[in-house]
Amino acid sequence: MRPLQISPDTAQKLAKALGVPLEHLMHMPQHILLQKLAELNQQASENEPENGTEKAAPPDSQEDSKL
Repeated sequence: MRPLQISPDTAQKLAKALGVPLEHLMHMPQHILLQKLAELNQQASENEPENGTEKAAPPDSQEDSKL
């Protein structure tokens, strides 16, 4: 099994986010890494508030649409 083909910076960020040692992350099978990333993404989406995630258009663009 070959190490993951990711940059050192990305590897450090992923290891920190997943709570695994860097060495384990680099030799983690790709399908397991993808599964852990999906779980992390699901947890992040559950923690986001439902209201307020959409950005409102700036006031200037709303006035232009009335013309």
